[in-house]
Order: sequence, then structure tokens, then C-alpha cells
Amino acid sequence: MRDLHIEIWSDIACPWCYIGKRRFAAALEQFEHRDHVRVTWRSFELQPDAEPSTAHPGLTEAQLLSERKGMPLDQVQQMFAHVTGIAASVGLAYDFDRVVPANTFDAHRLVHVAAGLGGAAAAADVVERLMSAHFEHGRVVDDPEVLVTVAAEAGLDADAVRAALDSDAGAGAVRADEAEAAALGIQGVPFFVADRRLGLSGAQPVEVFAQLLDQAWRDANPPLAIPTVAGAADAEACGPDGC
Repeated sequence: MRDLHIEIWSDIACPWCYIGKRRFAAALEQFEHRDHVRVTWRSFELQPDAEPSTAHPGLTEAQLLSERKGMPLDQVQQMFAHVTGIAASVGLAYDFDRVVPANTFDAHRLVHVAAGLGGAAAAADVVERLMSAHFEHGRVVDDPEVLVTVAAEAGLDADAVRAALDSDAGAGAVRADEAEAAALGIQGVPFFVADRRLGLSGAQPVEVFAQLLDQAWRDANPPLAIPTVAGAADAEACGPDGC
């Protein structure tokens, strides 16, 4: 039996990524081979040139998006209300009035630092906490102290995390993830890749994620088929129904 590897490209500041994360988790929880599925979180910046939060103090996510896209503010707010309703359906409490626009590069670095310090489970926990911090609690995810606090809440050593973030730890891994995304043709997130053979884009329904897992598992663990001798005719044999 071969384990299944799922890679998930996402951005901390992507509302559909958090929704997709919850839906995928629900599908994985129902999957009979879930103990043989390995999940790796990959970095993707929707706005790699985004200014840090300190560049626009007091500006809301809706105001910033309205200015950037040239959209009426009420249209942006309606869009956010729609996303908030869908997030609520999977148990998430988005509060776009509190969301602080931020550059997510260091948050992505933190995910890789967490993986180095505590493995895949720690990285997944940090992803969850970062997304919740950003979308549900209005915490500033490009503030180094917020990042250290999030890591500590996930059980990581605060001093080790602070030292890592003070260096360029994780930067190369973030850029490598983004280069791989480009090589794979990934242009939007969330994007799910199973064993580098199957891809799935977007915050799909739970049923679609379940189909991804089933198909990928069958591909990774095909049923044993023993070829028969060419030219052999049927001969007497016994089976479960008798002889």
C-alpha cells in the first residue's frame, strides 16, 4: 500500500483558500484511507508586490480592493458578504470589517519554519491559525510579533521562531513553491495536487474533494491483476460458489 501525497497551494490572504481548506478537511475525514494521506502546504502569493500593512494604516480590505480594482465600494462589500455567508456554512466567521490588508510573504515563511521545527502537522496548524487570525480576528499577519505569537499558540518555541524570522529562513522555500506553481501552470488558488498526477482548482464541494481522493488512491494503489497465459482455454476450477 502506497501513501497518497496531497500538495495544496494557497495564500494566507485568500478567502476561498480557507473555505477550500475546511471542505477538503471534511472530505479527508470521511476518507477510509485518511491515515495514509500526507498533506503538504505550498506557498502562493496572490499579491507578491502587496505593500505591508504599515503602508496603509486604517485602510480596510474593502477600501483597498475598491481602489486597486476600480470597483464601487458597495459592490466590493456585497462580494464580501457573499463570501462571508459561504464561509459561515463551513463554520468560519469571516469579519472583513476587521481584516487588515497585509503582505503575506513572511507568513508563508512561517509555515515553512513551522514545518522545519515541528513537521507537517505543525505547518498545517500554523496555516489554520494564520488564516483564522487574518479573516476572523483582524490580526496583522505581516507583523513579526503576531507571527511569533501565532507560532507559539501552535506549540512552537517562540524564541526559535523569532530567530528564524529575523533571518531569511523559509524564503527560499516560498520562492521554490511559487516556481513549482508556475511550472505546473497554477494561476489561482486554492489548488490541490495529488501525487503530481491529478490537479483540482478552487474551493470545491466536499463531494468533489472526495472524488479526488478516491481517484488518486486508485491510481496510487491499483488492484492486483495477474495476467493469464495467452491461448489457455477455460478449465475446471473451484470458486466461492462451489466447483
